[in-house]
Amino acid sequence: MYEFHTNKETYYRWQYENARTHVIPFIESVFPLQPGMQVLEVGCGEGGVLKAFVERGCQGLGVELSESRVADAFRFNAGLVQAGRIDFQAKNIYDASFAETFRNQFHLIILKDVIEHIPDQPRIMEQLKQYLREDGKIFFGFPPWYMPFGGHQQLSRNKILSKLPYYHLLPMPLYKGMLRLFGEQREVIQGLVEVKETGISMERFERICKRLSLRIDLRTIFFLNPIYQYKFGWKPRRQARLLQHVPYLRDFLSTCVYYLIGKN
Repeated sequence: MYEFHTNKETYYRWQYENARTHVIPFIESVFPLQPGMQVLEVGCGEGGVLKAFVERGCQGLGVELSESRVADAFRFNAGLVQAGRIDFQAKNIYDASFAETFRNQFHLIILKDVIEHIPDQPRIMEQLKQYLREDGKIFFGFPPWYMPFGGHQQLSRNKILSKLPYYHLLPMPLYKGMLRLFGEQREVIQGLVEVKETGISMERFERICKRLSLRIDLRTIFFLNPIYQYKFGWKPRRQARLLQHVPYLRDFLSTCVYYLIGKN
């Protein structure tokens, strides 16, 4: 397993730098941030992404199911928490109390490397609409399912499997069998199978948007994910323009996609 997946402080710092250098410029190309904007991050982890928005004058709320990660978020962002500029909650956004408190509240909602882990993606996207102002936007950044490491196999404990592309596309019985054959631990197999069950392609994501009357305002497909700049020292590269118009093939030859969507 790569070191940065277990070093929370390093990963926090990289998420912050990536949001400041790549995510915010992407959003601001069509939706400029303004002081006082209310920003919600779903699946905020340790809060690195949200910190970048708060430093631009936004008011931030991070929601995360893991109580330990929320504790880290409070610790890593202590100054901003004390100043009342950022807050974190260990809560499920489906909770009725959350929906009642934050209905039509946010100018911007962020899901960075989150949607591909959530079962029933149409349901979560419908839920997010409740929290969004009429003129608000939702940012999604995720690895398309058919991309080389769309199964998050880099989380494997096996050195071969962690660097082997595309095998997550095998039928489920073969996939599980391969993980067991290479001696993968039971909890790791369970996690990788869960990702396989929830992985989402660009095509499916855009069909959901259309079905829910969500408008795609901006999309950028990356051949090399911007976060790789921090993980591996690789310069971000956008996918060739011609390839972006070829459904499914574009998924195989990408590593990340950014979307900014709004209500129709």
